[in-house]
Amino acid sequence: MTVTAPKSDAVLLAASDLARSVLGEIAEPGTVGAHLGMDLLDERLGMHWFECTSPGYRGWRWGVSVARVPRAKVATVCETNLLPGPDAVLAPEWLPYADRLAPGDLGAGDVLPYRPDDPNLEAGFEATGEEDVDQMAFFELGLGRPRVLSAEGREAAATRWYDGDGGPSSEVALKATARCTTCGYFLPMAGALRVTFGVCANEWSPSDGRVVSLDHGCGAHSETDMEHPEPTPVGEPIVDEFAVDVEPSEHADEVEPPAEQPVAKEGEQPADGEHTAGEGEPTPGTDAPVEEQHGSDDPVTD
Repeated sequence: MTVTAPKSDAVLLAASDLARSVLGEIAEPGTVGAHLGMDLLDERLGMHWFECTSPGYRGWRWGVSVARVPRAKVATVCETNLLPGPDAVLAPEWLPYADRLAPGDLGAGDVLPYRPDDPNLEAGFEATGEEDVDQMAFFELGLGRPRVLSAEGREAAATRWYDGDGGPSSEVALKATARCTTCGYFLPMAGALRVTFGVCANEWSPSDGRVVSLDHGCGAHSETDMEHPEPTPVGEPIVDEFAVDVEPSEHADEVEPPAEQPVAKEGEQPADGEHTAGEGEPTPGTDAPVEEQHGSDDPVTD
């Protein structure tokens, strides 16, 4: 079967003004831009495209489909659309809540949905009564837990840890002079992962409380040391006993000498506010007369 492309249609091509007038009735004012052309979708059916200038729809286009009946000289508008172009800004594809979370997104109070088909887990084992089988299940697979890590889960965890900050390729490990395998603070893990990983128990290490590989390392290794430089000699302190620091007294400027009282000359009247020595009073600058005493203080005997 041969598919023939539709021929050009002059009537539909000339209907651009009709298409723009229709957009003026439905589009937000000022959001219909330049005419981008027309695509002939089928015989006597075409789509006129106009640029969308709305800030929120960059790269989108207005589309107006037009058609005509056979032998008609007038086009008719079928429908209008706002469709994304090749460079349109689109919203990301919707993802379910369980698939939208990323490692590190879980906070206090958040709960992950239960995943019955988690590929990283497999069913745990119950006691069988056989000592060898139960001992292996308790040691390796976790006796009593509904699910334990599967082989796929252990491989994913080992790859993530080995390639992360606790592996041999981190910056702190590349600059270390010794490895965790000889460190006294290294605690091996239980199970199959103990041959490669352990936990750091050194509070001075940047990896304290984290999973580290045997070939990881840091500057807090228990068996490493550094060269101790000789102390720089310092001479005996010298005390200069001849140096004197003169400091002004804090109250030196606050002490004022007593005011000198004026003394009136003989025959002069004292000025207002001045006090002259009366009879029996000592003259300023002279000693007061000593009162003579006769006999005892007892009035009976005097």
